[in-house]
Amino acid sequence: MWSRRPSYRGSSRHSSLSRHRAEVLSPNPARFDKKPGSGVKAKADPLVQRDTRATTRLYLITPPALDPDRFAAELEEALAGGDVASLQLRLKDCDDDAVRRATRVLKPIAQDRGVAFIMNDRPDLAAELDCDGVHVGEEDMPYAEARRLLGPDRIVGVTCGASRDRAITAAEAGADYVAFGAFFPSTTKSAKHQADPDLLRDWSETTVVPCCAIGGITQQNCGPLVEAGADFLAVISAIWSHPKGPRAAVAEFNEVFTRYGRAFAINPG
Repeated sequence: MWSRRPSYRGSSRHSSLSRHRAEVLSPNPARFDKKPGSGVKAKADPLVQRDTRATTRLYLITPPALDPDRFAAELEEALAGGDVASLQLRLKDCDDDAVRRATRVLKPIAQDRGVAFIMNDRPDLAAELDCDGVHVGEEDMPYAEARRLLGPDRIVGVTCGASRDRAITAAEAGADYVAFGAFFPSTTKSAKHQADPDLLRDWSETTVVPCCAIGGITQQNCGPLVEAGADFLAVISAIWSHPKGPRAAVAEFNEVFTRYGRAFAINPG
């Protein structure tokens, strides 16, 4: 289990996204214990020393526009490529019915494989459609309102730009993870902040709340983020626009995680 409040140096870290699916998303059960479905985060044992090797997992984000039926095949291919922690549905400039349709097609594919399904921006739709959680950006709904709409037992992640102070505020309020970025220029979204890997390193060494790195991340540039302690890497183009396809893209990321840290070990049983 893990504390709602940031714990400090010497504490074990939690690198699972999903409260509902912690048993399959936990990258290192020896570092902490989490009961599936529990909305309570217990304080981390201060005597447990943090493993300095990174355990990093993929946090996939959908393209901003897609045909759900066609994209379903791409998603299945990506999930066949190796470990993935979560999929965020991030559709822009479309109506709620389009979001509902995409969710009904894609959510079962993700959840059947133990991958958390996260809704972008819309906790109301996340609750309605029984998603695993929601991600809210800096200009979106405040964390407290998202939590009120979604309830205590689902994931709420918060974008914090390059601000450690903002991340601490979110973590103390109860956020399940914080997202920092952008670390590199992105073709998907213009960045308001430039984050440095040292932010990840400081966060990972002093808190138990997971951190997600975002912004222009590729297989070629992600090594320093893994070394710095990112729990999750949020990626879009590096997966869906990979010349060899999404399966190869996911496999390459997991190879980098092994090279620079420690990849998540999938239990075959």
